[in-house]
This record gives sequence, C-alpha cells and structure tokens, in this order.
Amino acid sequence: MEYSEIQSKSKEELIEIAEKLNLLKNGDSPKKTELINSIYTAVAEKNGTNTTSGMLSILNDGTDLFEMTDSSLCYRCLCITISIRKFQLRTGDHVSGKTRPPKDGERYFGLIKVESVNNIDPEEAKARTKFESLTAIFPTEQLKLETDPKELSSRIIDLIAPVGKGQRGLIVAPPKAGKTTVLQNIAAGISANSPEIQILVALIGERPEEVTEMRRAVKGEVYSLLR
Repeated sequence: MEYSEIQSKSKEELIEIAEKLNLLKNGDSPKKTELINSIYTAVAEKNGTNTTSGMLSILNDGTDLFEMTDSSLCYRCLCITISIRKFQLRTGDHVSGKTRPPKDGERYFGLIKVESVNNIDPEEAKARTKFESLTAIFPTEQLKLETDPKELSSRIIDLIAPVGKGQRGLIVAPPKAGKTTVLQNIAAGISANSPEIQILVALIGERPEEVTEMRRAVKGEVYSLLR
C-alpha cells in the first residue's frame, strides 16, 4: 500500500484500517496524520517493504531527506533517509521506490530501491544535465487556456498574450481586480487542455479562506506559507 493511497483515505476509513491492524486502544483518538503514519509503518513492518514517492530535499547539514509533502495540510509528514550519491539525485527530484521500516536507533524509513526519478528510469536520470547548465530557449509549444466560450479571460490571454511551456508570466493589477480569478482560470485551462502537466500553486501570506478557495478551484497541489 502506497503512502499516497493511505493519505487519500478519510479519517473514518483510516480508523477502520487501524482497528483491523490492532493499532488502536480503547479510548484512543489519534489525529489523521498519526493514523496515516501508524498504518504506513505497520504495513511496512508486515510486508518487510513498502512503496512511496516524494520530493527530495537536502538539508544544510548534509543529511539526505526524502520528504513526503502533504499538500492538503502543507507540512512534511514523513522523512526517509537515503544515499543520494548512489543514485545521483538532486534537491527537487520526485523519487519513487521501495522503503523499509526504521531499524533500531533510526528515526526515518530507509529507501532501499529507487524505481523512478521524475517518472523516468533511474539510469536515464543519471545522465541529466544540471539545470544551471541548460541552454535557455524561447517557448516552442503554446499552452491553450480557453475552455468555456463564456469565460473570456483565458481566451483574451490566448489572443493577446499567449503563454508557452516553460515561460514566465507576471500579472500586475490593483487590489480586487480579479487576479485570483484569472490565476484559477489559467490553472483550469492548463489542466483541461494539457492534462500531462502537473500544477503546483504556492500561496504566500494568503488568508485561510483564500487558500481553501484555491484548493477547491484548482486541480493540482496547493501549498500555503504564512508570513
């Protein structure tokens, strides 16, 4: 059972699974994140290994951390130590593989087999050019944003300021002019017309209700950081 599969279940479903695994005692009322990690650990111990995926982050002290990011709760909920030299991994890589439970004295799960790096074979990933060494070029493929004829902002962008894959963009407008709505329409257009693209939204200093609105409107991962 993958971590993401466990994570996607409701708290009621998690409690039912935890009861079958004898993880709950009478009177226990654990949080959802505690249930998720307890079930994942129990399944891994039972099977010997488990499957997971997440984003690689290297700390300043040199520790190799493989962090599972819960985009709905906006914090790291599982860390896995790995050897990045063996697989030539880099910060920001999305890694999938087999994990084992922590041994005595260990704090984190250990990644024992890398199955994919950024959705490609690990051997192919070793030959990647570093980002800072890549050659910058103009976009060659347009992102079509129009979906609904009644929604004009995306159509106007397509006509006046078309957006290409790999292109940066900036929206400049006064408060309450509808910037958030335009961003939501852009995200909706990308998810509808280019489903192969993974959408990540970062909200800095936004109010909780605005974060909730964005999560409901966007088919992608939404992260929020309070200043």
